[in-house]
Amino acid sequence: MAVCSLLACGQNPADEAATEIKSDAASPASDEIARADADAISSYEYKDVHSFARPDEARVVSAHLDIAVDFDSQVLTGKAALMIEREQGADEVVLDTRRLDIESVSIGADDKLEAATWDLRPEDPNLGRALVIRLPDTGQNKLLVTVAYRTSPEASGLQWLQPAQTAGKQHPFLFTQSQAIHARSWIPLQDTPGVRMTYTATVRVPAALRAVMSAANDTSNALHPDGIYQFEMPQAIPSYLIALGVGDLVFVPMSERTGVFAEPDIAQAAAREFADTERMLQISEKLYGPYRWGRYDLLILPPSFPFGGMENPRLSFITPTVIAGDKSLVSLIAHELAHSWSGNLVTNATWRDLWLNEGFTSFLTTRIMEAVYGKARADMEYYLDLQGLREQMATLDINDQMLAIDSTGRDPDDVFSNVPYTKGQMFLSWLEQQYGREAFDVFLREYFDKFAFTSITTDEFLAYLDAELMSRHPGKVTRAQIDQWVFAGGLPSTDMVPESDAFSSIDTLSSAWVDRMMGLDEIDTRGWSVHEWLYFLNNLPTTLSTEDLRALDAAFDLTRSTNSEIAHSWFRHVIRNNYAPAYSQLEEYLIRIGRRKLIVPLYQELVKTPENRQFAERVYALARPGYHPLAQGTVDAIISKSEGE
Repeated sequence: MAVCSLLACGQNPADEAATEIKSDAASPASDEIARADADAISSYEYKDVHSFARPDEARVVSAHLDIAVDFDSQVLTGKAALMIEREQGADEVVLDTRRLDIESVSIGADDKLEAATWDLRPEDPNLGRALVIRLPDTGQNKLLVTVAYRTSPEASGLQWLQPAQTAGKQHPFLFTQSQAIHARSWIPLQDTPGVRMTYTATVRVPAALRAVMSAANDTSNALHPDGIYQFEMPQAIPSYLIALGVGDLVFVPMSERTGVFAEPDIAQAAAREFADTERMLQISEKLYGPYRWGRYDLLILPPSFPFGGMENPRLSFITPTVIAGDKSLVSLIAHELAHSWSGNLVTNATWRDLWLNEGFTSFLTTRIMEAVYGKARADMEYYLDLQGLREQMATLDINDQMLAIDSTGRDPDDVFSNVPYTKGQMFLSWLEQQYGREAFDVFLREYFDKFAFTSITTDEFLAYLDAELMSRHPGKVTRAQIDQWVFAGGLPSTDMVPESDAFSSIDTLSSAWVDRMMGLDEIDTRGWSVHEWLYFLNNLPTTLSTEDLRALDAAFDLTRSTNSEIAHSWFRHVIRNNYAPAYSQLEEYLIRIGRRKLIVPLYQELVKTPENRQFAERVYALARPGYHPLAQGTVDAIISKSEGE
């Protein structure tokens, strides 16, 4: 969810937490690096521990959904017709479900339907319930299984918004978030990234609304008067990329193959902000091969969307918090677009392999941003990401600092962090450094071609790396170094931080102000980019006096910033130093925005003191109904933990 390229929101890098990998291929692995148990690595079974499905016995290869959207009851009702391919002798197919009301299961075509024998197994708190369906002994290896069902109003993958929670305030809104294992809360299927399927869908919605999906969409602005929308996704995708949005939506084209779906009030602004999408797409094709998905459109969601973006193929879901008016936050668009190669085209087989999606995509994002906006901006964004990684790394268990992370027995949402994104990007940047950009670009393009429309494991990637890069260019990298990156905790490669003259000058100005060598009125911020502002704010001292904060606010009007990232960084200083004049705006921010990256660190800061914890509890009670279930679960845990302490 994946979730987007993360801008830093922290303080100075925790350099003491970093360790270094030398570029000398013969150097041994550092003793400072905490390593996973070697036996545990070698004995790890590459199966998806977050799915009940047994796709090696019977696998879903295609699906047709026929669902009705009921805003009054906040449920989806309908049928999922699943084409199953089974191995010889397989007599069961196992699907994943979570809080679904299964009404019936049948096997066969419409004219020869037979009731199936099925059973819902006991509930697992993280995984939901296995739906086990008995397959008849027909001698056929392909069978059509149809499940009639209803979702729960509390489905973890659905968010239902009242009209007041939308931009237009006139119509309700529904959107899905299937990553990581939430597709099972609105479709009975094999909810694992290791199973890919094509799908078609018939979606029935109120006549005043439009439905869109991660599939081929109608880009005309004519509503269907019967409220029935048809969709087809001809490329096989994993379940977490099946997505649905329903609302008062219009379409604004940006090029022949890109455009924006959004509520009318924000559609034109979004199209202007993201007008460079076609250029990003052309750059990506030049670097990594053809775009294989037809169109690339964006759906702008209400502010409660819990992520920056979600890379649903053909239709990325995007938070409105990146519509800044100056294209300063569009690296998120580059990130979601890059997933069209890394993640959607070549997919992690399990959530242990998440870094194959996110690390590759973060690397591609920097290359795209460099080509479109210049190396200076790309370096600044990468540097801020590294700061965010270092700050977060200091709070993570050593086992959660590995690229190939073991999340057995845990909800995979709980192990999403900056590690698969930015540490994964660092690993690929290090490989590029060792082999040279030209050779590494050739390797990546061949990698995307080789594994197109498949799901692979970390071991499969490492074997391919060995065969197609390490063996072709011997003596540059050792397997010990590779294992150190992938299976070790800690933050390697302290010598790979990009330099930025812009940040150096800000360091000088900031230090001069902190040391009272100059006043804020002497700092010329004209022409500062958002990234320079973020660096300035992120690297101010943690402790600031009320007078300092008042001066900063008076000079730069930070409390009223309309840039969500700058406001977030400022509010962290506000909370840490109890700057009372900004609390009313902080409250409005927490109620208006549901993006976890922006709100979670603020709640974490608030609960550190009794007074601020009371503020957090009061504001969260107001904000919670507008948050997505994923954001609710995260903040619930923060609040309840602070109460326990």
